[in-house]
Formats: sequence, C-alpha cells, structure tokens
Amino acid sequence: MAQINVIGQNGGRQISLDLPEANKHILHEVVTWQLASRRRGTASTKTRAQVSATGKKMYGQKGTGNARHGDRTVPTFVGGGVAFGPKPRNYGYTLPRKVRQLGLAMALSDRQQEGNLVAVDGFGLDGKTKGFIAWANDNGMNGNESILLVTDDVVTRQAARNVPWVTVMAVAGLNAYDILRHDRLVIDAVALEPAQDDESEEGAA
Repeated sequence: MAQINVIGQNGGRQISLDLPEANKHILHEVVTWQLASRRRGTASTKTRAQVSATGKKMYGQKGTGNARHGDRTVPTFVGGGVAFGPKPRNYGYTLPRKVRQLGLAMALSDRQQEGNLVAVDGFGLDGKTKGFIAWANDNGMNGNESILLVTDDVVTRQAARNVPWVTVMAVAGLNAYDILRHDRLVIDAVALEPAQDDESEEGAA
C-alpha cells in the first residue's frame, strides 16, 4: 500500500493507494496504443491512375531498342505514380479497458516509487506565472526536471502554462504516456483519493 503525502493549503494528510508494481510490457502496450491512436494517418501518394499525364504511348512497341512502355505514369519514371504508397488510414485500434486502467495505475506506481508523485490540495495561486515559479521552488521544483501538472484548478493551469518545463492538463486528460515522459507528476489530491475505484481512462487522441 503506497502512502502519498498531500501538500498545499489543505495538505498535511496522507493518501493510501493500492498501486500495482510497474510492468514494462503492460506500459509498452498502453503507450503504443496511445501513440497509434494519436497518429493523423494523412500521408497519401498518387497511384499511376491518379497522376496527371498524357495517355499516349511513348514510342513504338518495336524497333527502338528500348523497353516496351505504354505511358509515363508508371512508377519506374520520375513523376510517375507510386507503387504501394501510403494512403489515408486510421492507425488506432482497441485495447481492453482493464489494460488501459492497469497501465495508468502502473504509471502512477512508477512515479510514486521514484518519489516523483506529488499530491496537492489547494495551490493558493493568483494566476501569475511568477507566483507558480515561487510555489514550485518552495516545493523543490526549480526547473531541472520536467513537470506534468494535472489539475482542474483553472487559475493554477493559467499560472503554469507559460513555464517551459511544465506541461499542464485537466484531470480528465491524465494518461500513462504523458506521466512517463515527464520526470515528476504534480496532481490534485482529489484525483488520487478514489483512484482505484474510478480511475480516469487514458486520453488517446
């Protein structure tokens, strides 16, 4: 059972979380699923049927000493069509809900085991960037590591959004990939308290 200290204006308590041990294979599955779902899939090439060119036969079938060609749109010519090139597609696929939830819990567990999970109850900020930087310095965050700030406090997100080493998002957007790509997770305490009963599912798009 993980014990997480809560800081902030209403801090001074602990949150008990039953977090699973991180498994790199599960985390890999979840992160791969997320990144696949985020791919735009807009790459497109023209086939020989779609290339704009004359349909006239280039030269006679026989007697020139050259290969037998019908037109200039074939893939062997510069400016011709592309054989088996990419077309717009959806790279997303379905991952079981329990696996997604497990991946999120394991990402939280990984940050907690490293001592990089910070729960906050009441930031007490005024929306100014200067105020957030002062708050971060008071709590051991001085810009030497990347921070994922997850909070539904709009004023706090406003204060932190211009800090280059901080990424801000609402609690509903919490996901394994963003947790793992940042050194430290700073999150609303209320988002962790019911964590194992009603975890947020991962945002993919």
